[in-house]
Amino acid sequence: MRLVPRLAAALSGLALALGGAVAAAPAAHATPQACFYGLLEQHPGADEEVAERACLRGAEGGHENLRACYFELRRDDVPAVIAYEACRRAAEE
Repeated sequence: MRLVPRLAAALSGLALALGGAVAAAPAAHATPQACFYGLLEQHPGADEEVAERACLRGAEGGHENLRACYFELRRDDVPAVIAYEACRRAAEE
């Protein structure tokens, strides 16, 4: 008889754990958006079109795309640390 409450508790815990993983999944794929909004939050004067283009390029991944994203933001006078962090955030998977 004690098996039923234990099984119910285990299944409830499993459902909560899986629900948390599903809730976090969309955030993991939102990296270009995280790059874009993080950049505009830290450097409001950035050109939105340049920021979008750079973040999308950085999201493609790879060292060359990270560099292209970074240098595009630097040409728009985004400070180096902010540009690097935004491009790194875009490349995360």
